[in-house]
Amino acid sequence: MQTTITSKGQVTIPRDMRQHFGLQQGMSVSFAVEGDHIALRPAPAARQGAASGFGLIRSRRRGVPVDFDVASLSAEAP
Repeated sequence: MQTTITSKGQVTIPRDMRQHFGLQQGMSVSFAVEGDHIALRPAPAARQGAASGFGLIRSRRRGVPVDFDVASLSAEAP
């Protein structure tokens, strides 16, 4: 199969190839130089929120009320 590169450096992946490899609209692909040719592969899916880790673990405890005053804890201490 053969295709043409546009002025923006874009190419169309033929439908048969997209279907064979499961490539769909919006998917990311990666390019690699392998010897004297270019390899195109589906890129691994990026995971959202992994940078901070916030929200990865869920607690079974009830949440703290929005109007909770931390200073009230020190006032009640003996």
